[in-house]
Amino acid sequence: MRIAASVISIHSSDTAGVCSALYELGGLTVVHDASGCNSTYATHDEPRWYAHGARTYISALTETDAIMGNDERFIDNVVSAAKDLGDLPFIAICGSPLPMMVGTDFNALGAEIERRSGIPVLALHTNGIKSYLAGVNQALCALAERFCRDGLKKNSRKVNILGATPLDFSVNGEVENIRRILEENGFEVNSCWSMGSSLEELSSAGAAGVNLLISSSAKELAQYFEKRFSIPFVAGVPVGRAFAACCIRALKKAAGDGESSMPCLSERTPAGDAAVIGESLFASSLCCALQMEQNIACHLLNPLEKEFAFMHSNEMNVPDESAVAGAFAKVSRIYGDPLYAPVAAAEKCFIPVPHEAFSGRCFRKKMRSLCGKDLKKEFEIC
Repeated sequence: MRIAASVISIHSSDTAGVCSALYELGGLTVVHDASGCNSTYATHDEPRWYAHGARTYISALTETDAIMGNDERFIDNVVSAAKDLGDLPFIAICGSPLPMMVGTDFNALGAEIERRSGIPVLALHTNGIKSYLAGVNQALCALAERFCRDGLKKNSRKVNILGATPLDFSVNGEVENIRRILEENGFEVNSCWSMGSSLEELSSAGAAGVNLLISSSAKELAQYFEKRFSIPFVAGVPVGRAFAACCIRALKKAAGDGESSMPCLSERTPAGDAAVIGESLFASSLCCALQMEQNIACHLLNPLEKEFAFMHSNEMNVPDESAVAGAFAKVSRIYGDPLYAPVAAAEKCFIPVPHEAFSGRCFRKKMRSLCGKDLKKEFEIC
């Protein structure tokens, strides 16, 4: 019998993913849940909360409202809040476990709120059970469908960064490093989904010649842009110097021939006595960087939803603690969030790579900035 978790933590939920993806865009985000549940998101999942606020609200769903199906109170409260705030570009509504159990129709709620308020509404079907990857994907795709403009003139030197949220990259300057790497290599950042860009900048995404996908939380958005605007994407986080250069070459090639590529997968061989555990696109990119710069061959271990796009066929999903422990037993060196360390045997070499979506603020001060850096200086070898 497998134990889901007796030692390790869980990842941020899809609801937190929605809030994180929409945080900087000026809209009203309402989570349909019990009063007080926004404190978990604010204190553990959102490092920007103390720097600048956002219009993130909880509906204060009561047991009586849930049992009796009192959707009118939810609609009235959201419309009233929108009127008090004024000048909102959009309203986003999403759910938690209780609305899921009672079958809340978010599409109908969204349509009614939009009719009464006159403000565009994004009705998102989260349930608080899936990981943040599902929530970010939903929110970004809904934004793109509603606000991205058609008919823009393309520029092959413009690039959209897809999948930038503090859940994967915290606020330690990593997203700024990615911007810098792109600009130093002749690219212009057209928009960043969704840290450091306004809604107006996001709406012009169709003008880019190529997309840089840096998290599987935006994989669906990359595919959407490829289909709607014929923008190819390159999947890879420019970790280290050698792999960063590889990503730049792939971006230039994709901007020229219009073909998407995944250097995070194609530039590495899954072998050796080491493993990287974490969000699959970042983990795959780190595997590439370690192989290129330190001649360390790694396996990828994916603890989140099954995501085979960035994994080789012989690599593992580790959906629970016993699977993690079994995978750790097969290697001698592990790169991952420090909260995984207790699952590894004492004799293992454990190199901490904190992940905000897993350990929250616990190790935020110890988070490394790895993009474009010399990994030999960043990691001590056991």
